[in-house]
Amino acid sequence: MATSLESIRDILVCPVSRQPFTSIEGTTAYCATSETTYSAAEDGIPDFRLQQSVDVSTTHQIGAPLAHLEDLTFEPLSMRQEVEVDYSSIQVPFHFTKELLSHIPKANQTGARVLDLGCGNGLHQPLCEQAGYEYVGIDYGDPGAPMFADAHRLPFADESFDFVMSMAVLEHLQFPFVAMQEVRRVLKPGGVFLGTVAFLEPFHGNSYFHHTHMGTLNSLVQGGLEVEFVCPSTEWGVLEAQAAMGLFPRVPSWISKLILLPVKLLHRLWFQLGRLAGRNASEHERIRTTTGSFYFRAHKP
Repeated sequence: MATSLESIRDILVCPVSRQPFTSIEGTTAYCATSETTYSAAEDGIPDFRLQQSVDVSTTHQIGAPLAHLEDLTFEPLSMRQEVEVDYSSIQVPFHFTKELLSHIPKANQTGARVLDLGCGNGLHQPLCEQAGYEYVGIDYGDPGAPMFADAHRLPFADESFDFVMSMAVLEHLQFPFVAMQEVRRVLKPGGVFLGTVAFLEPFHGNSYFHHTHMGTLNSLVQGGLEVEFVCPSTEWGVLEAQAAMGLFPRVPSWISKLILLPVKLLHRLWFQLGRLAGRNASEHERIRTTTGSFYFRAHKP
């Protein structure tokens, strides 16, 4: 369902000028500063994608150690001790494990908002509303999206959101450092950023940068965020990812699993033999180096 601009008028800004819109009527917004009109796309979806290029500069410190690298273990994600939201009454999207669900923060006040960055058709809306948030979802081009926008230049005012979610999106961003700075900008102080990013998945959907654990950490840190964890997925390994998305697309999952079974057994056996031979090949290392994606959680200081 397309987003009603009236419901988010208080946080909408022109993505070029960063100024509040001069006028908003229905699904059309006009900014006098940039002299730009943003009209609805197909099916009445509000469209705030850039109509002109914008120069953006980022600053990086070369030669300094990567912040938080020594503080994180990069081990598989564990359940949070104090789970804040009960999801037993709703259907949860398949890509959310119980461990990842446990790290979704509950809204701490009425009117708290979540930004679903790269939301697709808005399938995470029930999940976010169950946690008490007012849902705002954007995507760059999914025809089922509530609103169109560019992650590199968000049409929202500073400190508009209490929580930002981004599932399997970072790999599709041309300039992830810029997008991470945008996430920090629109988050309120203390606001949480939770999501996933591809690692050993095949190229898909114009993906630019598949992230290692260090790459994930680096993108978040360069965006000015405080990183809480970067964890490899145990359910979505390289074999599952390559089979489902590259080698055997559209093959029934049970057939794919049957094909992979002997390879997976040999893979685990080989790592065990490596440990016996003196190689530092722990089970956590095996998972980290052969995962299909990483989970992450960070917050704005």
